[in-house]
This record gives sequence, structure tokens and C-alpha cells, in this order.
Amino acid sequence: MLSLLIPAYNEAESLPKLLENITAVLKAYRYAAEIIFINDGSTDATADVLRKLAAGSPLTVTIIDFKGNRGKAEALTAGFQKAIGDIVITMDADLQDDPAEIPKLINTLEQENVDLVSGWKYPRKDPFEKRAFSFVFNRVTTMFTGVKLHDMNCGFKAYRAEVVKELHLYGDLHRYIPILAHAAGFSVGEVKVKHHPRRFGKSKYGFKRIPKGFFDLLTVLFLTKYRKRPMHFFAGIGSLFICSGTLLLAGLAILHFFPVIEIRHLPYGIAGGLCIVTGILLSALGLLGELLVAFLTHKGKE
Repeated sequence: MLSLLIPAYNEAESLPKLLENITAVLKAYRYAAEIIFINDGSTDATADVLRKLAAGSPLTVTIIDFKGNRGKAEALTAGFQKAIGDIVITMDADLQDDPAEIPKLINTLEQENVDLVSGWKYPRKDPFEKRAFSFVFNRVTTMFTGVKLHDMNCGFKAYRAEVVKELHLYGDLHRYIPILAHAAGFSVGEVKVKHHPRRFGKSKYGFKRIPKGFFDLLTVLFLTKYRKRPMHFFAGIGSLFICSGTLLLAGLAILHFFPVIEIRHLPYGIAGGLCIVTGILLSALGLLGELLVAFLTHKGKE
């Protein structure tokens, strides 16, 4: 039994062809499946199109309607809670993901005996700036997390049911699903999938996602690596501030006694002092975090 989850935001033109392609694949491979569309507060005719498609489809089609745009993470979470399939497939509604690749995802899931298979859009048919940002994003994420995937944010994925029940997504954490699953003890694989150029509508990608992606990466690192040892996170950053401030003040002291060059000490002295104070405060915050973790752990054992 498959559950296909498809978030849709202003994709009215793409949906009829998408459902037609999905229906053909399910029929050809005789998959028993349910299809769950999540209308993420669309402002076009997406809601009406989905209702007409559901009424005329021989498949089991469920529609989840959001009153406003909540984002892909909440859309996927709503679908995960509703899904009843043994295998859950997520894909985008813009026709860039090819339903004909669904059997490949399922076969990889079973043959490699992993819990999650992430698609690798290859070759990718997106604009250069999107591909460039994705390349950097994937390399940086791999460097910090150790989860090696070529296309971390690909929405075309296959999961075993137990994986989606463990995922708690909010904000933009859907970009890091493989990392969250890996941290929860599930195995992660990858397979190349076909990718098509966008045919209708506009991409939801924008450069404003770049700083959001950085902060989301920090959130994921804290949730997966430092949740039970916050001192390592805060004291690590605090140590950098303390070392920087100490070096700055030491340099000023040397220049004071050995005035090789003329320098105004006051601004640099203040900066050095602020760095040290900031480092101490961050370390203290880490210590408070450790005490809180210890308290909650002890409380849970009672």
C-alpha cells in the first residue's frame, strides 16, 4: 500500500497532467495507493481543480485544505499524519518530478534495505542560480552533518511508514528530512531520478531562502548533535569569542609597550572586552542548558 503526498501551492495548471501521469504508473505496476493532496493556501484555482479531479478519479484521492499558506513543512506533516500506506512517497506538484520514477524509488528502498530513499535530480533542469545555491547548500550541509547526499532538498522521496511517524517538521525543516531521519536512527539512501523543466507557474525559490537556510542548518545541528549536550554548542562558539577578544587585547598590550605603529586603542579595547564578555555569557548559557537537560532526564526517570 502506497501513500502519495503532494503539497500544492498555486499549481492549478499542473495538477490534471500530474494526476494523469500518476494514475498511469499506478495502473501499470498495479500498486494499491492513496493520493493525498495538501492545498497550502493557494490563491489560484488549485482548490477547485483538486475537487474536480478527486470527484472524477478512480483512485482514492484525499484533499487537505489549509486556509492560508503555512509552508511545505506543515503541509508534509499534515500528510504524514493522514497517510496509512506502508510506503510513503512525497513529490512536488509542479510536474518537475516524474511519477514514472516511483517504482525506482520503491525498488531502491527494498533492494538496499534502507528506511528512506531521497531522489537525486539528475540532470537538474533548474536555472543556474538555483543549481549553484543548491550545490553549495548540499556541500556545506554534508560537511557539518556527515550525511552524504547529492540533493538533500529534493522533494521526491520514499519512506517506510515508521519514518514519517517519527518526523516532526516545522519552519523549513523539510529541507533537512534525511538528516533528521538519520539522527533518529533510520538508514538513508539515494537514487538518481528524472527531472523536468517547470512548465507552468513560477518557482517558489528566492534568494531570501539563503539566510533562512543557514539558520535552519544551525537549528538542525542543535536538534541532532547538541540537544543532549548544549554546552558543546554554546561553549564552542563562546570559546571563539573569548580567544578573539584575548588575542585583540594582547595585541593592543604589545603595541602599547612597543609602539611599532600608531593606533587608537579605545575602539579595539572595547571590541576585545565585548568579545570576552560575549564568550563568557555563551558558555554560561551552555551550562544552564546542561543543567536543564540533566533535570529533564532525571524527571523522566522518575
